[in-house]
Amino acid sequence: MTTEPGPLGPQTTLFAHALRLHQQDPDGVLPRDGEPYPDDEFHRRRPRPQPQKDRRLDGADVAATLDRHFAKTDAPPSELADAFHGVHVPIHRNEHIAAAALRADRQRVRQAGRWLVRHSTDRCAATVGLALLATDWEEDDIPLIQTIGLLSNRFGALAAEALQRRRGGGEALLWLAKRVAGWGRVYIVEALCRNGGYASRSWLLRHACDGDFLNGYFAGQVATTAHLHEAITSTEVDDDLVDHTGRLLKVMADCGGMGMTLKHYPPAPIVLAAHAAHLARQAPTVNRYVDAAVIADHLTDKPSNRCGCTTEQRDRIVQQYLTVLDRPDWCDTVRAGLDSTSDFFVWFAGNVAARLHLRAFADLTGGDDR
Repeated sequence: MTTEPGPLGPQTTLFAHALRLHQQDPDGVLPRDGEPYPDDEFHRRRPRPQPQKDRRLDGADVAATLDRHFAKTDAPPSELADAFHGVHVPIHRNEHIAAAALRADRQRVRQAGRWLVRHSTDRCAATVGLALLATDWEEDDIPLIQTIGLLSNRFGALAAEALQRRRGGGEALLWLAKRVAGWGRVYIVEALCRNGGYASRSWLLRHACDGDFLNGYFAGQVATTAHLHEAITSTEVDDDLVDHTGRLLKVMADCGGMGMTLKHYPPAPIVLAAHAAHLARQAPTVNRYVDAAVIADHLTDKPSNRCGCTTEQRDRIVQQYLTVLDRPDWCDTVRAGLDSTSDFFVWFAGNVAARLHLRAFADLTGGDDR
């Protein structure tokens, strides 16, 4: 099947594109979120429809098209395939589109949604199809929704909405969360925090943050809904939990304007102290070293109340971290593991290591005067 655009646009469906990429690496994240999509050139050639100046009207023209379609009792879903080229199609849940779906016959809405998701060669029509399925609850559509949801930057938000409405949606969301990145990961992890259930807690506590800057939007939600403070202070703590706790704390220390920071996370001093204590019992790795150093740097760089701690708590926790980081084996590990020619090394040595006077970088930052 060709992916070249023909006279009327591309010939490969968005669904087939997502399925093919998924089959190449069934357990992995789609590279570049599956971009470029088969209709990429087609969309580059056309002016991009703009949202309404009054954002409350976004989706109203899509809803009007759906109303006209569903008013014709014999109109097939394929009639909608090219119906949305000239309008702005929202990629999040939209009240106008949802209302149009609820005004129409349920079976026809379901049929149209399925057809558009599976057969659309245009992202706009596929998005409308997914929006229709997001108003339904049929469990049989879960595999369809998951597959198109793999193209998560475009379809992740509506896939999350659709899966939350279905029995078994928590397990489906978890499956998708393991295979998406970027904005799609934000949409799916936020949905898991709302509706994932107990089964997703272990994954959220160990794998939700993948290191992307966008993790800042959901790190605080993960910490609170997965009860991080209980997990990290329990008697059964594994390396994956400790490492991910470090990633969560590093994100929450510096995600102001995106999501919950340590200042607004009541268990912050408990979780920070527990993480530092567990770190002392772990084997040194470069990632553990860097995460702990960045956390300690954030704690020392801000007033203690902005870290959710008293001054005494903050100072004690920082010292816990520094005691571990200055151990000979930890110093040797980071010296051997960090590429001294990389931009990250230059930034880390000149900023974090210099401010904390880390012994592993003493010859680069002016010595250890602690």
